[in-house]
Amino acid sequence: MWNRDQLTRRDLLRASALGFGNLAFMGLLADEANAQSKNPLAPKSPMYPARAKRVIFVFLHGGPSQVDTFDPKPLLTRDHGKPFTGEMPRIVSSPTGNLLKSPWEFKHYGESGIEVSELFPHVGGCVDDLCFVNSMYGSNSRHGAALLELHTGSDTFVRPSMGSWVTYGLGTENQNLPGFLTICPTLGHGGVNNWSSSFLPAYTQGTPIGNAGIEAPNARIPFIHNDETPAEAQKLEIELMRQMGLDQLSHLGPDPALEGRINSYELAFRMQLAAPELQEIAGESEETKKLYGLDDPKTRNFGHQCLLARRFSEKGVRFVQVTHSYKWDQHDALRKDHASNAMEVDKPIAGLIKDLKARGMLKDTLVIISGEFGRTPVAQGTDGRDHNPHGFTTILAGGGVKAGIKYGATDDYGFFAVKDKVHIHDLHATMMHLLGIDHTKLTYFHGGRNYRLTDVHGNIVNGILA
Repeated sequence: MWNRDQLTRRDLLRASALGFGNLAFMGLLADEANAQSKNPLAPKSPMYPARAKRVIFVFLHGGPSQVDTFDPKPLLTRDHGKPFTGEMPRIVSSPTGNLLKSPWEFKHYGESGIEVSELFPHVGGCVDDLCFVNSMYGSNSRHGAALLELHTGSDTFVRPSMGSWVTYGLGTENQNLPGFLTICPTLGHGGVNNWSSSFLPAYTQGTPIGNAGIEAPNARIPFIHNDETPAEAQKLEIELMRQMGLDQLSHLGPDPALEGRINSYELAFRMQLAAPELQEIAGESEETKKLYGLDDPKTRNFGHQCLLARRFSEKGVRFVQVTHSYKWDQHDALRKDHASNAMEVDKPIAGLIKDLKARGMLKDTLVIISGEFGRTPVAQGTDGRDHNPHGFTTILAGGGVKAGIKYGATDDYGFFAVKDKVHIHDLHATMMHLLGIDHTKLTYFHGGRNYRLTDVHGNIVNGILA
């Protein structure tokens, strides 16, 4: 028993379970908490060891046809031209025609022997690094609702996007850049709601670089150049604005809109140094530029997007999206337009995978490649396919996902996901898991209840985890 009158501080530390180590640990926690209180984008520790540190989402807007790209159907070829006699899913348009075989041949690639359409020879060369989820399905056959479901988890309400949830949960690794960037995003079918923070804090909002109507080489983050005011003067202005805002908050209480404005001004000031350099690709080698297809007018635009995604991810941006918009909606002209679309994205996507792998980044970067839904195996007109959310393909790579596998399956013709079905909620839950986040515990209280990306749904797809 210690005599309290004789107890010194040294005795107390010696008797404590962890002594100086505990004090140091508590100091580190205090520093981290203090940093996060000053900057909400400061990196946050995952809930458990993560396999992925960041996400690159490659979005193919319009609905690529799974039966013409990554999900070959021999029976569809055999029964070409015959009426479909099975269960017909709910789709958008009518009437529907007979079964329509793919105009393209499929070929086995890599050691895994996975079949890929001749539309995607470059992606085919990467199959041993890819995971093809052939059993994806969603809840809505309309573009706008399907885009919202894929991006936010809800096809009926405005909810925070998955990039915003990831940024909210993990912050970002580069304090001079946003946590969430979207390059040349679509302005249709939900538009900004697809990268919105909704009711999450404003700092989680996606920052657009250009839009779908701007060629990627010309797209820039807006308002980060200020040639009129010296940096020191800007710094004083920002500090004054911050102090005035904090004074107002101390008198009136929390104001998320005001706090968001303060954070956005401070981030914009810091971005003036970091962002312009990253948007300039002149320093990239000619070999790298060719890898992404920047030497070909057909692939230059999307290749530039994919190269920017690698550059921003490499510098610590947590979630980067690139969008090939809006070209994949082939209700007619399937042969011409799917061939043209695939030519635009095939080499850039393969280049991104190869570049990430060569730089050692693929192992902790989760790449997601997907449209909002697939298309029907029956014809619309003579050369088109209708929307089909009931079975389509999403490709994953890196970030703790098994490589060189096909997971799940659609039926013999490609209408329905039937084996190891993966809903969009399950995709989101798995993405969060790979980032070290329990999707059921990352919540935000709003409107009287807790919300999460997966709402009340979602199961981790353990079969694709490495």
